Amino acid sequence: MSDTLQSSVPLANGAEQKGRPVGLLFVALPILLIAVFLFFPALRSIFSTIYVKQPDGTYNWSIASYLFFFTDGYSLTNLGRTLWTTVVTMILLIVVNLPIAIYLRFSKSRLAIFVQVLALFPMFVPGIIIVYALIRYMGPNGLLQTLLELVGINGFQSPYLTPWGPVIGMLWDAMPFTLLVLTAGMSSIPTSAIEAAEDVGAGRLRILTSIILPQIKNSLLVVTSLNFLGLFGQAFMPFMLGPTSPEMMGPFMLRTFSTVRDPLQASTQATIVFALCSVAGLAYVRSIAKRRAAEAVK
Repeated sequence: MSDTLQSSVPLANGAEQKGRPVGLLFVALPILLIAVFLFFPALRSIFSTIYVKQPDGTYNWSIASYLFFFTDGYSLTNLGRTLWTTVVTMILLIVVNLPIAIYLRFSKSRLAIFVQVLALFPMFVPGIIIVYALIRYMGPNGLLQTLLELVGINGFQSPYLTPWGPVIGMLWDAMPFTLLVLTAGMSSIPTSAIEAAEDVGAGRLRILTSIILPQIKNSLLVVTSLNFLGLFGQAFMPFMLGPTSPEMMGPFMLRTFSTVRDPLQASTQATIVFALCSVAGLAYVRSIAKRRAAEAVK
């Protein structure tokens, strides 16, 4: 019996080793496409910001574009506005979607189905439609102002073309993804753990802080990291809903490249955005690596 088991181990290892070239062949083409169309252009753009062509046609190493960015008040103001908008939107996404995810996890009513469909509805609406709908709704003399005036509330200040305009637009746009990730995390919480906590007299706040949040911390980290990547480099909604000065980095890079026609500074701005987003990307990769390591131990 033991001889049979021992002989089967090398066979299994041999089959696994034979399968590795086939698996690598399947991922080779996607990796090659990513390298050609993503990594190579990105590295070339980053390299062009430090190995700069001079007026006489020669190339020299220089960080003058970075020095200009970090000493230019307008550039730093735009970077600060981008960080503020991104952080505020991420906080609001958690505040809005976490209660909905908890409700959907523990409610079996028909109302829960309606709430889920309503929360996921923005996923099926194109971004440009969302933007124009928000402009017509919350803009000056829009539907929201009309409804408020009908009930006697005057003096409405529209968030359109203010710092809160992009926050509202990106909050609407990112809600479905955030809710899906949090709902998936909530599904891993056993009902028996909640019932046991209730049996010993734990209140809802205690259950939230001691059971729910620790169980979904990986989901919170994933949704925060990915939302940071998507929100920080957003260009369309800040361009349509936000102010022109100061502006988020997305419209700022676009205007620097197309209007000012300064590709070097636009590449520098993009490199700085990439460096900041890499921090969030690293947090996401570490979260995935820890989860796989935990699954391997189990």
